[in-house]
Amino acid sequence: MKMDLELLHSPAVGPAEEEEADMSDWNLPLAFMKKRHSEKIEGSKALAQSWRMKDRMKTVSVALVLCLNVGVDPPDVVKTSPCARLECWIDPLSMSPQKALETIGANLQKQYENWQPRARYKQSLDPTVDEVKKLCTSLRRNAKEERVLFHYNGHGVPRPTVNGEIWVFNKNYTQYIPLSVYDLQTWMGSPSIFVYDCSNAGIIVKSFKQFALQREQELEVAAINPNHPLAQMPLPPSMKNCIQLAACEALELLPMNPDLPADLFTSCLTTPIKIALRWIPGRLNDRRTPLGELNWIFTAITDTIAWNVLPRDLFQKLFRQDLLVASLFRNFLLAERIMRSYNCTPVSSPRLPPTYMHAMWQAWDLAVDICLSQLPTIIEEGTAFRHSPFFAEQLTAFQVWLTMGVENRNPPEQLPIVLQVLLSQVHRLRALDLLGRFLDLGPWAVSLALSVGIFPYVLKLLQSSARELRPLLVFIWAKILAVDSSCQADLVKDNGHKYFLSVLADPYMPVSILQSHIVPMAVFILAVIVTQLHHGTGEACLQGNLISICLEQLSDPHPLLRQWVAICLGRIWQNFDSARWCGVRDSAHEKLYSLLYAVRAVFALGTFVGNSAERTDHSTTIDHNVAMMLALLINDGSPVVRKELVVALSHLVVQYESNFCTVALQFMEEEKNYALPSPANTLEPGNLTPVRDSPAIPRLRSVNSYTNIRAATTVRNLNKSLQNLNLNEEGGPLAFSPGNLSTSSSASSTLGSPDNDEYLLSFETVDKMRRVSSYSSLNSLIGVSFNSVYTQIWRVLLHLAADPFPEVSDLAMKVLNSIAYKATMNARPQRILDSGSLTQSAAPPRTRFTFPPTALSPPLTSSLPSPPAVLPPCPAPAAPAPHSHQFPRTRKMFDKGPSGSEQAGDDADDPGGHKAYMNANLSTGLCDWSAKYFAQPVMKIPEEHDVESQVRKEREWRFLRNTRVRRQSQLITQRGVTRLDDQIFINRNPGVPSVVKFHPFNPCIAVADKDSICFSSFCLWPPPLFPNPLAFLYLHSLLPVFLISLHPLDDGALRIWKNFADQRNPEMVTAWQGLSDMLPTTRGAGMVVDWEQETGLLMASGDVRVIRIWDTEREMKVQDIPTGADSCVTSLSCDSQRSLIAAGLGDGSVRIYDRRMGPNECRVMTYREHTSWVVKAHLQKQTDGNIISVSVDGDVRFFELRSPDSVNVLQTVKGLTALDIHPQANLFACGSMNQFIAVYNANGDVISNIKYYDGFMGQRIGAISCLAFHPYWPHLAVGSNDYYMSIYSAEKRLR
Repeated sequence: MKMDLELLHSPAVGPAEEEEADMSDWNLPLAFMKKRHSEKIEGSKALAQSWRMKDRMKTVSVALVLCLNVGVDPPDVVKTSPCARLECWIDPLSMSPQKALETIGANLQKQYENWQPRARYKQSLDPTVDEVKKLCTSLRRNAKEERVLFHYNGHGVPRPTVNGEIWVFNKNYTQYIPLSVYDLQTWMGSPSIFVYDCSNAGIIVKSFKQFALQREQELEVAAINPNHPLAQMPLPPSMKNCIQLAACEALELLPMNPDLPADLFTSCLTTPIKIALRWIPGRLNDRRTPLGELNWIFTAITDTIAWNVLPRDLFQKLFRQDLLVASLFRNFLLAERIMRSYNCTPVSSPRLPPTYMHAMWQAWDLAVDICLSQLPTIIEEGTAFRHSPFFAEQLTAFQVWLTMGVENRNPPEQLPIVLQVLLSQVHRLRALDLLGRFLDLGPWAVSLALSVGIFPYVLKLLQSSARELRPLLVFIWAKILAVDSSCQADLVKDNGHKYFLSVLADPYMPVSILQSHIVPMAVFILAVIVTQLHHGTGEACLQGNLISICLEQLSDPHPLLRQWVAICLGRIWQNFDSARWCGVRDSAHEKLYSLLYAVRAVFALGTFVGNSAERTDHSTTIDHNVAMMLALLINDGSPVVRKELVVALSHLVVQYESNFCTVALQFMEEEKNYALPSPANTLEPGNLTPVRDSPAIPRLRSVNSYTNIRAATTVRNLNKSLQNLNLNEEGGPLAFSPGNLSTSSSASSTLGSPDNDEYLLSFETVDKMRRVSSYSSLNSLIGVSFNSVYTQIWRVLLHLAADPFPEVSDLAMKVLNSIAYKATMNARPQRILDSGSLTQSAAPPRTRFTFPPTALSPPLTSSLPSPPAVLPPCPAPAAPAPHSHQFPRTRKMFDKGPSGSEQAGDDADDPGGHKAYMNANLSTGLCDWSAKYFAQPVMKIPEEHDVESQVRKEREWRFLRNTRVRRQSQLITQRGVTRLDDQIFINRNPGVPSVVKFHPFNPCIAVADKDSICFSSFCLWPPPLFPNPLAFLYLHSLLPVFLISLHPLDDGALRIWKNFADQRNPEMVTAWQGLSDMLPTTRGAGMVVDWEQETGLLMASGDVRVIRIWDTEREMKVQDIPTGADSCVTSLSCDSQRSLIAAGLGDGSVRIYDRRMGPNECRVMTYREHTSWVVKAHLQKQTDGNIISVSVDGDVRFFELRSPDSVNVLQTVKGLTALDIHPQANLFACGSMNQFIAVYNANGDVISNIKYYDGFMGQRIGAISCLAFHPYWPHLAVGSNDYYMSIYSAEKRLR
C-alpha cells in the first residue's frame, strides 16, 4: 500500500528520464546493503521436529477374538435370505462348524500378517470371559510399552449394550455372557488399538470413551488425595493412547447383501484391494503385476487423502507412528467409502473427518478402470501388462503446481505421491528433481516434506550407486540439513558421509541445473556432519582425504565453495587432534593465510589453535605463528571479521590460560600505578581546532516541520555530536563535503559494553591498560617478556575492547574479564621484579579491584613502547579515550543476583557464575548464519533482479524520482541563480549547530551539535512530487539512507547508521577503524573523509600522514597514499572518472594524487599558494573540472590540473568560520564570525549578503558555525551560535 500511495503521487516520467535512470543509478554499486548488514548474524530458529516421531511404536501382539457360533444366529438379529455369509472369504456353511471356525481364524491371522508379519498373534475362538481376560493380560504383559491390537468379531452374539458390554459365551455355549468394556480396558492396558466388527459397534466406542474419562477422574482423585480409597487400589491404566475402529454407528446394522462378505469391515481393513476388485492376478508386494501396482497406487492415494485432510499431528500419529496402524487407517478410508454406499458409517477414535468424497478417489477409480480394461487381453491373449500412467500424471500435476507460483497457496496435494514415486526406478530421477525444486521454496517446504515422511526415503537412497542421482540427492540433503541440522545424526549412523565424500572426489559430476551449487552443498553437508564428530566418522573423513580435498578447493573461484571449505576445515579439526595434525602436514594454516581477510578463514584458523589436545613445542610454535597472523586483522574493515577474530583469539587464551593470567596480572598492576596526566584543555568556540570537552549523553533526534522530538536512541549512547555527516540514498550520489570548519565537533566512539555490572574490568580500566607505558616493568615480567606473543595478543584484545562496533567490544570485554577474573581468583602471592623492587602483584582471592574515577587525557607519545613489527601499531589516542566516560565509574566485581544479599556475593566467587565472562563455547553464530543461505531459495531470481518484485518496483520508483530531482534542479541552475537569500525554513536547535547536511532527494536536513543529531524536514519541493506531508512520511520510511559518523575525539573510527531518523530504532550497520594511527596534536583536523559513490570507495585522512582508501564492497583497506607532508589533511575531494584525489592540508598546500599510480609517484601536483590552513579543497567532477581551494584567510583560488599556478584568485570575508561549494551550480558560500553569510558566484561576485532573520523583527543572525549547500537544489543550510538553523533558497520565480 505504501508504494501504491507513492506511485500515485509520483511524477510522470518520460522515456528519456527512464533511460537516464537506467544509465546513472542502476549501474551504481550499493554500499552496506548485503545481508550481513541488514540482518543479525545468527542461525535459524530451531525447527520444531513435529515430523520426527519421538514415541514411534509398533504393534507387537494381536488378539483375534471371534464370536461366530457357526450355525446359530443371535436372537436380536433377523437376517435376510439370502444373506451375506462369507467370513474372511470363507463360507462357514461349506464345512463343519468347528473346522469353519478354525479356518476363519487362520485366514484372519494371514490377512493381518500381510500388514504386520512380525507380530505375535493369538486366536480366541468363541471364548469365555476368563479366556479373553487371560489372553489380553498375557499379551499386555509381553508387549510391555508397545501396542496391542484387539480384533473383535461379534457376528454370532447379540449386539453391544448401552451399558458398555460386548458378548461372549459360557463354557457350554448355552448362554451369552456380557463382558464390560471397562474390564477390557483394564486387561488390554495402553497403548492399544481396538477393531469392532459387529452391528451397533458405535455403542462400544462411546462406552469406551466414557469409561476412559472415568479412569482419568479416578487418577486425578488418587493424585490429589492419597488417603482416598482409590489411592489404596492399583491405579487404572490411562486410555489416552488407545485407538478404536468400529464398523458402524451406534444404531446401524451391518450390510446383509449376499454379494458382500459378512465381515465387510474386516475385509476392507485387511484385504482392501480384494474387496475393491474381488480378483485381479498378481501379488500385492510385486509392483510389476496388476495387483501390486494397484496396491501401490492405493497406498499413495489413501496417504494423500489423509495428509490433505487430517491435521498434521493426527496424520503423524495414525499414518507414521506404527506400520500396522497406518495400514489399518489407510484401509479404513476405503471402508468408509464402500460401507457408506450401503448405509453404514464406520467410526473411529480419534474421529476422522469424512474422506469418502475426496477428489483423489476419482483418480483411484480411473486407475482401477485402466487396469481392469486390460484383463481380458491379458487372460485370453497373454499380452503384457501396461503400467498405469497414474504416477507420471501426478508428477506432472506437481510440476504444474511448482511452475504456477506458490504465494498464498495451499500445499501441493501430490506431495505424498512424490514420496511413493521415489520407490520406482522409472520415475525416481524426475521425482527427485521436482522434490528438490519444491524444497528450494524455503524452510516451510522442507518442513512439509519432512512431515509427510520423506526423510527415510532420501536416507535410503544414499545407498544407491547411480551417479545421475548424486546432484539431486546432494541438493535435497543440503536443504534438509540447512533447516534441521539434527538429521546429521542419522547420516553419521548410516555412514552417509561416505556418499558425500565420493561426490567431492568425483571429477565427472553429472551436469544439472543445480551444478554451480552442488560441490559447495556437498562441502556444507560434510561441515554439518563433522560438527559433532564421532571418532569413527572423523577417521572415515580423514581416510576419505576430506582435508586435502578441502585444501585443494581453497583457491576455487566460486566464493560459496571457498566459504564452506574453510568452515568445514574449521569444524573437522575442532577438538579432533588427528585432523589438526593432518592439516599441519598439509600446511593448512599457511594455505589459509591467503584467505586471511575472509571471515571463514579466521574461523578455521581460530579452531585450528583452539584444539584442546596436549601441546608440544612444535604445536605451540604453530599456534604462535597463527596468532600473530590473526593479529593483523585488528583493524579490518568488517565487524564480522573482527568478531570472529575475538573468538579465534579466545581459543588461544583458553589454551594458554596461565600465560595470559600472568600477563593480565601485570597489566592490572601497571594500570593501578599509572599516573594520570592533567585533563586536556578545552578550546574556545570558534577556534579551528576541534573542541575537546567532556563527553555528554548523545542523542539522535528526529524533527519534522511542526515538532521537535528529542529522544535517546539505543541502549548505548553516542557521546557528543558528529564530526562529519553523510546522507546517502541507495544508488544516489553521496552528498559529502568534509573539511568544512564545521567539522570541529564530532560523535562518540560508540557504544561500548552493555550496562552490565558483572565486569571485573571496567572500560576505564581497559582503556588505561591500553596506555600503560612502563616498558621496564612489563619487560621484567618473569617468564613473559613484553614482546612475547601473549603480551601482544593481550594488547590486541585490549584494542578490540575499544572497538567502535559494540558487539566486537562486548566479546573482547568478555575474554578480558574472564582472564582477569581467573587471574585474581587463582593467583598466589608471588614475587615479581618491578623497577628494581619486589612488589605483590596478585590480590587475595576475595579482593575487589576498584579504580578511582578520574579524567583521562592523552599520554605522552614518547613513553609508548614500540610495537613488534608483525603487529600493526595500536593507535595512540589524541584525546581522552572514548569508552572512559560512557559507563558508571564503579562496577561490582561479582554479580550478586536478584536478592543482592551478601550470601549471593559469596557465591559469586565461582568463576562459572559470571555470565558476562567468556565461556568455552564462545561463538559468533557465523556458521549457523551462513547455513541459512541453503535454507532459502537458491534457484529463484533474486528480488532485486525480478522485474515484478516489490523490491525492484520500489527501487525503480526511487531511481526515477532521483532522475527527476536532478533534472529539475539542473534546469534551475542552468538558468542562473542571481540571489540566494529567500529564507524558507527556520528552526531552533537544542545545541549550537556544528555540522549540517542535506538529504540528496528528500526534504530533510541533519544537524549535529556537541550532544546530538537532529533531523528536520521542510516542505519546499515541487508539488507534484510531494503534495502533502503524508506522502513524505510514506516515502521517507522506504529510503535506505545511511549516515556516516566520525568520532569527536578523533579516534579514527567510522560508523555507519541506518534508520537514524527513527528516534526509537536507529541501528548501527557497521563500524571500523578508518584510521589506526592518528597523531596527537594540539591543533589537528581530526579525521576527514570523502565518498565516491561510483566506485564504492571511501577516502579517509586527517591527523595522519596517509590517505587511506577503503573498498566498502569488500570492507577492506585497498590503498594507503602517502601525503608527503608533515601537516594534517584538512579536506578531501575525489573524482572517480579521473581517479584523482585533491587534499587540502594544514600547511596551506593543496596536493593532487592519482591513485592508479604507485605510492612514490601518486602525488602528481602540489600547489603552495595558500599561506594558512586550507578550509576546503574541492575537485569539480567534470572531465575538465578545476580545483577550488579556500583558506582561513578567505582567499579562494582556482587551479587547472595542467597548470602549476592558480588561474584565478578571489578574496572573500575575513574571519571565515564555515564554507561550502555547490557541486552543481557555480556558487560558494562563506560564513563569518562577524555574523553574516556571503554567497558568491564563480566570478567572485557577491550575489547575496545575509545578515538578518526573516520574520524575527529583523533580528541579526549569530556567528556562523556551519553551512552546507544542497547537492542539487539551490538551497543553503546555515547554523549559527544562537542555536538557529535556517535554509535559504533562490528566488521563488526560479523554484
